[in-house]
Amino acid sequence: MRNLNLPAWIFGMAILAIGATSLHADAYKVDPVHSFALFRVHHFNAGNVWGRFNDPAGEFTLDQVDPSKNTFNVELKLAKLDTANTKRDSDLQGPDWFNARQFPTITFKSTSVKKGQGNMLDVTGDLTIHGVTKSVVVAVEVTGVAGQRAGVEGTVTVKRSDFGMKAMPSGVGDEVKLIVALEGTKR
Repeated sequence: MRNLNLPAWIFGMAILAIGATSLHADAYKVDPVHSFALFRVHHFNAGNVWGRFNDPAGEFTLDQVDPSKNTFNVELKLAKLDTANTKRDSDLQGPDWFNARQFPTITFKSTSVKKGQGNMLDVTGDLTIHGVTKSVVVAVEVTGVAGQRAGVEGTVTVKRSDFGMKAMPSGVGDEVKLIVALEGTKR
């Protein structure tokens, strides 16, 4: 009689094992082809200038049960800066702005994550721009998890002067909005 219960027991353990593995933190590598990093800054009190950093890199983990276990590590290469204007790109990469030769990357590394409303996370982390590191809170939306892929989108507004970028204070706004949309593949 005990052998008749053995398959049910094995089936039950298999279900528990499958459930347990789907609830732990999954690690994802950023897919640069399906990820974007955009910025917006006010220009001469008239309009906004938009730009992007092509080919963002990094990784993130998502835990569907315990958001505090989530991590985010993102790198943007200043050589990949693109405002659709070669002269402006060169100026922004130069010593008056990002100084890409001395500081070739912008990085963000999370230090803590809290659950927000709905599918939102409040991600605190160290943002390094122009050699200066500041703690910022990024509003991150988990845009989806499907099979081997997951997506997140973070938005934060920073003051460029906080990072030592003070050129043209009357012509270029101090506040810069960053939008980073990442799609990652499971590692």
